[in-house]
Amino acid sequence: MVSTKESWQFPPYALREYALIADGERGILLGPRGDFVWMCFPRWDSDAVFSSLIGGHGSYAITPRDRFVWGGFYEPGTLIWRSRWVTVGGIIECREALAFPGEPGRAVVLRRVMAVENDAKVRVVLDPRAGFGHHGTRSLARENGIWTGRTGSLRLRWMGADDARPTAGSGGPALTMDLKLKAGEHHDFVLELAEQALPEELIVPNMAWQATESAWHDAVPVLEETITPSDARHAYAVLRGLTSTGGGMVAAATMSLPERAKEGRNYDYRYVWIRDQCFTGQAVAAAGPHPLLDDAVRFVAERLLADGPNLKPAYTSLGGQVPGERSLNLAGYPGGSDIVGNHVNAQFQLDALGESLLLLSAAGRHDHLDADGWRAAEAAAAAIAVRWHDLEAGIWELDNKNWTESRLICVAGLRAISSVGAPRARVGEWLALAEAILAETAAGSTHPSGRWQRAPDDERNDSALLLPPIRGGVAADDPRTLATLHALEDELGVDSYLYRFRQGSGPLADAEGAFLLCGFTMALAQHQQGNEVEATRWFERNRASCGPPGLYSEEFDVSQRQLRGNLPQAFVHALMLECSARLARPWDA
Repeated sequence: MVSTKESWQFPPYALREYALIADGERGILLGPRGDFVWMCFPRWDSDAVFSSLIGGHGSYAITPRDRFVWGGFYEPGTLIWRSRWVTVGGIIECREALAFPGEPGRAVVLRRVMAVENDAKVRVVLDPRAGFGHHGTRSLARENGIWTGRTGSLRLRWMGADDARPTAGSGGPALTMDLKLKAGEHHDFVLELAEQALPEELIVPNMAWQATESAWHDAVPVLEETITPSDARHAYAVLRGLTSTGGGMVAAATMSLPERAKEGRNYDYRYVWIRDQCFTGQAVAAAGPHPLLDDAVRFVAERLLADGPNLKPAYTSLGGQVPGERSLNLAGYPGGSDIVGNHVNAQFQLDALGESLLLLSAAGRHDHLDADGWRAAEAAAAAIAVRWHDLEAGIWELDNKNWTESRLICVAGLRAISSVGAPRARVGEWLALAEAILAETAAGSTHPSGRWQRAPDDERNDSALLLPPIRGGVAADDPRTLATLHALEDELGVDSYLYRFRQGSGPLADAEGAFLLCGFTMALAQHQQGNEVEATRWFERNRASCGPPGLYSEEFDVSQRQLRGNLPQAFVHALMLECSARLARPWDA
């Protein structure tokens, strides 16, 4: 720990060392010293109450007093994490969870310290600070061994800390205590945070743990027919943990974690991207008609029916507008900044409409598309008809162009929805529109070498162009599909990692990390071509690009073997899940 007056403040770690616990409504990033470094409350996009990850204040830490080596693991099919410390005198574990499923306006944090081998000594600190660290605790009071107080407008209640005492700090008092356990003993802490008055009924730890275990067991399928069932279940659990009551799945739990140090690429991903939600729904559909498919359909259909051709690329988890960018005046994660909000609100992304149709058709193949779903499909197809000539930001959210991938994904979506029981009157209309888009795109975006190029005025290759053949927008044996696949391997592939596109004349790694979404997409493309050894190589290489908690970020720094960008990145877990499902059987199956 840093030697300062506030000795419970912890330094930042490499991203691969953080674990996530989540309940659908919000999540917590947990460091190797048992320190909570990030939690927004009451919702994903709310202000943080623990924000040391990006230079703010506030922590809730349970840390061994002796020298230790850190480890940990998730209980299978859950986001119940066990911090595990091998100390000079024994072994200590701390079982960590947000009570699941979460309530919209109240969070219950469960922590159970266990002396696994020999006696245990830990230091416990609770220092919540609402408003990204600007509001310390106040009105602290203890009654019958239970602490209550406030931070900002939030209420808190802490059980299991009868021996804690207030300790002065620059932002207000923190509660600290030393806990000693005999070998084999355990001790429970329960922290409640709420927007409104807390209920009088107190949490019973054993009952809360049992309810959380049972809820995770019911929420996460076994996925035995995938090629990596344990990792597929973990990916599903992460995606479920990021999905709120309304069905919206945030793109990541965090904000402003740098994709590239000091390059200005620091974004707030605590919102629901329509594309990412569709990726997840399609991935789940590849494994079976599991609940996250219905969640994705519900959220996307509601947005399409409300906004039609004005569909935004992203929304809050409640379906509202994403706020614009602003700075918090914090130091940021090293190499990053402190930007909250996202400029995506001002963009149009055509591919989100095509991906929406692909999601709805995936639900239709499982007979999970109701009347609202079909109305949403008609709205998406009508929006494509109106807007496919418009300049747009594309999958990578770049300058407005007629991006090839966006148009071909719309072709794929129109074809897919036409094949799952669409009204006969619509089928001819939608297929004709698909053919018109394909013809114009081929005329303007076919490179002289025979492959697809990014846009009519941009001859570069782009890894996003792997997606349309996988989704059926272009045939797998089309010469342009094969030429694009081979060119991508040669130009953007490095040791079974794949970069998005070439940004300059120097080495690919000088511009950004390998994009894990693209690496998993290459695995699917190779599988579609029948190249099973190559597909497995790409899959396994990218599957290993995580830290001990098995969480993926957006990019992987190949040379330094480090995670880059926000954590965990939902669409990477989605594509990992889809690969695990599809590679387990022949492509045609």
